[in-house]
Amino acid sequence: MVGETRALGETGERPKRNREATRRRILDAARDLFGEHGYDGVTVRMIAAAAEANMALVNRYFGSKAALFGEVLAGESALRGVIAGDPSGLPRRLAEHFVRQVVRPSPTPMTRMLDRSAGNPEVKQILLRYLEDMIVEPLAAQLDGPDARARALLASTIIMGGGPVRRLLGLNDLRAADPSDLTDRLTAMFTAALAP
Repeated sequence: MVGETRALGETGERPKRNREATRRRILDAARDLFGEHGYDGVTVRMIAAAAEANMALVNRYFGSKAALFGEVLAGESALRGVIAGDPSGLPRRLAEHFVRQVVRPSPTPMTRMLDRSAGNPEVKQILLRYLEDMIVEPLAAQLDGPDARARALLASTIIMGGGPVRRLLGLNDLRAADPSDLTDRLTAMFTAALAP
């Protein structure tokens, strides 16, 4: 199998397969291809070829193209680290993360993946799980007081709302603004959204 071929060593034994390296190559290839072509424009065969792996390995390791897309999405998310930590600093960390995404000169692979794939019904289900598992639930877990889930959802609308604004209106006006001013304003918005 390509990517998993084992050669005989001096002892006559085959070295162990490097499953993790192959998985990483598949994830990297999938991320790049989904970012370039969108979910609908990518096949498992394309991913396997780019990763120099057998198609059967892609299916064995990930189960389906949809599951692979979900794993790429979860692995590329920086939000997990942003949300974790001291709850009192959460609004500021969320604001700083948002501003980092705005001032970036080019979209991240994850941003390109989402922009080019969001219309697919399978991707919609993956995004719903991602939103729940990677953003809403971790945010709600950080919050004390009543209606933690509702407050987490409100903050999520600020986080996720940046995508449609970026796609429809562009980010030039936000990029032209002072980053520290944007961070302060967003911190106030996240503080208000997350407050009990």
